Amino acid sequence: MDYPSNMFESRKASLIAVTVAACLGSNYALIGVANFKVMDLLVFVSGFVFGPMIGASVGILVWTVYGLLNPYGFVPQIWIATMLSESIYGVAGGLLGKSLSAVRLPSNRAGLSILFGATGFLLTLTYDLVTNIAFALTFNVPIIAALIAGIPFAIIHEASNTVLFGICSIPLITVLERSYRGMISWRF
Repeated sequence: MDYPSNMFESRKASLIAVTVAACLGSNYALIGVANFKVMDLLVFVSGFVFGPMIGASVGILVWTVYGLLNPYGFVPQIWIATMLSESIYGVAGGLLGKSLSAVRLPSNRAGLSILFGATGFLLTLTYDLVTNIAFALTFNVPIIAALIAGIPFAIIHEASNTVLFGICSIPLITVLERSYRGMISWRF
């Protein structure tokens, strides 16, 4: 089905807005649970289904709002680091979606779940390293001290994302691809 150009752009904008709202809502709902965030998964899946540009846009927009209205306070350097780091989830999701769609999604759900879990772990490890280094540089703390102090939080963040990505990616991707079947072609 072909969509008129203006309808296509409106749907893209709506999709981004709804995904950003879901990310923000989940972040504020889980504020009391340290480093357990559904947002990373949602940004990744938005990239996987709708492409790296949409995924990166969602990641940046989420942290644009959440960083400014963060209950833990606002620090411009950390805000920029988190915006850019969160966009990595969307870009990686988009690139993985493109590479897997080129060969069709593997029918081995267990293998695919392991791939998504490992991807979630690696992306979260990268996110945690970048944001901890940004913290160290911002507050003039030795980088090694910041990384060591961040270990308990990183373990929670990386373990929870490994599980979330491994268990929830396939169902979310399946629902989104069914819901937006006529629009997925613009992913690439």
